[in-house]
Amino acid sequence: MLLPPPLKVNDRLMAIAPCGTLRETEKEKFLAGLKIWEDRGYHIDLEKNYQAQEGYLAGSDDIRRQALHKAWTNPEYKAIICVRGGYGGARLLENWQWMPMDTPKWLIGFSDVTTLLWSLYQENITALHGPVITTMSQESPSSLHRLFDYLQGKSIAPLRGNGWGGGKQKGKLLVGNLTVATNILATPLCPDFDGVILALEDVGEAPYRLDRMLTQWRLMGVLDKVKGIALGRFSGCDVPDNIPSWTVTQVLKERLGGLNIPIVSDLPFGHDGENACLPLGQLAYIDGDEGILAVGDEQSE
Repeated sequence: MLLPPPLKVNDRLMAIAPCGTLRETEKEKFLAGLKIWEDRGYHIDLEKNYQAQEGYLAGSDDIRRQALHKAWTNPEYKAIICVRGGYGGARLLENWQWMPMDTPKWLIGFSDVTTLLWSLYQENITALHGPVITTMSQESPSSLHRLFDYLQGKSIAPLRGNGWGGGKQKGKLLVGNLTVATNILATPLCPDFDGVILALEDVGEAPYRLDRMLTQWRLMGVLDKVKGIALGRFSGCDVPDNIPSWTVTQVLKERLGGLNIPIVSDLPFGHDGENACLPLGQLAYIDGDEGILAVGDEQSE
């Protein structure tokens, strides 16, 4: 995997909105997120579509695709930071090809940005699953340090969660939103899952929907290929007490617990809380007994 070069203070970055339109209620968080980047010494250019709106999208597909192309091909920009998630990233990748780059650059985002992250993964370029601009101000100091440390070429600490057993494994890390990833299974956007450590999170999906998606993954044989599974936050997914249902944890354990691979849950990444950055395509080490996910081999612990 090609690893983009470390960022340096005074580097120029471009902020784009490849998915949903920026909402009025998010503008304060957007400005706060920009300030965090700028306070770290980076110069941020805003692509003009960041305030555009076409339905629920931040402008038409062509406008958003042009913004992505400009950010990717202009050598002045050392990284691309996404304004928000939402919906629409996959639409940009119809008839899209990443222009070859002598020096790749960072793409940073999560949620619907999963489609762009996974597309770069297929190009053997590491992208970073991490906060978008509108969520930056909600990150803990330790999460922000982790993000900027990694982008500057420094090592990052292992993440710790609840181990479900299954021993230890190594593999390339593939991180994303479960719903978005499910929607691109069996499409040209879908990567090879052989030997990966699969890290998933989601938001606002009832347990039966999580069950339905994971059942699809099982029926397609995808989960038989992965070496381990790391589960982040599944926020806003529980149902009211008066509706008969399994809990989110019960669904995840019932659908994943019998795979005989290392699984770690309750890791600090995803929506509505700390979103610790994770690099796609880099070697990862998972320990299902101790509840550890580390970037690198076991020595990184």
